Amino acid sequence: MSLNDVNFDIGRQRLVSHINIDIAVDETVSLIGPNGAGKSTLVKLILGLISPTKGQITAHQALQLGYVPQRFSVPPILPLRVQDLLAQADKRRLNDTQRQFIFDNLSLTHLLPRQMLHLSGGETQRVLLARALLDKPNLLILDEPMQGLDPDTEVWLYKFIDELPDFLRCAMLVVSHDLHWVMKGSRRVICLNKHICCEGKPSELATTAEFQQLFGHHYEQPYVHQPHACEHHAPN
Repeated sequence: MSLNDVNFDIGRQRLVSHINIDIAVDETVSLIGPNGAGKSTLVKLILGLISPTKGQITAHQALQLGYVPQRFSVPPILPLRVQDLLAQADKRRLNDTQRQFIFDNLSLTHLLPRQMLHLSGGETQRVLLARALLDKPNLLILDEPMQGLDPDTEVWLYKFIDELPDFLRCAMLVVSHDLHWVMKGSRRVICLNKHICCEGKPSELATTAEFQQLFGHHYEQPYVHQPHACEHHAPN
C-alpha cells in the first residue's frame, strides 16, 4: 500500500498533511506521535473509512485488511458471544488446522461460549486479534492494541505478534504509545505530528531533534542533538 502526498481536511482544519508512506510486503511499521497528531485520521484513511482531501492512496487489488481497534464496545442489550464474532470470518481463507492454531495460541477455546461484554481487557484483545487474523490479512493494522492491559499480557501478545507463523505472516502497521517496545522491537518507525516529522530505524530515529523534542522526556536514552528545519511543539 502507498500513500502519495495525502492531505485530509475538515473545513479549514488540516488534520494530516503531505503524507508519503509505502508499506512493503511483510514489513512491520510502527506509528508514533503525540495526542492530536493525526494517527487515528491516518488509520481511517488507510482503512478506506474516509477519503483524502488531496493526494492518492494506492492498494493492490488483492489487498486484504485486518484491523484490531483501540477500543471495542458492545451494547449491554446485545448478546454477542465470542463464537458469534469469530464466525463472521471467511472460513475459506484458512484451513481447519490453521484456524485451530489461532484458537490454541490465543487461548480462545474456553472463551467461545462467553459474551464479549463479560470479557476482560486482555481477553477482548485476544479475540479481536483472532478475528482479524482469521481473514488472513496481508496488511494488519493494530491501533494501540495493548492499551489498558497489564504488563504480562502486553509482553505475551507482543511476542505472539512478533512470532506469527509463515501462513499468517503479513505487513503490519502498529500504532503505539509504548516507546520502549517501539524502539526495541520495530524495524521502521514513523513519527507523525500532522505530517511525518521523521522516520527510519529506531536507532536512527532516537537521535533526531524531532523525536527528542516530542518524546525525549518520556524516553530515557542519551541523545545527540541534530538540528532540522522542521519544528514542533512538545505535547502537553
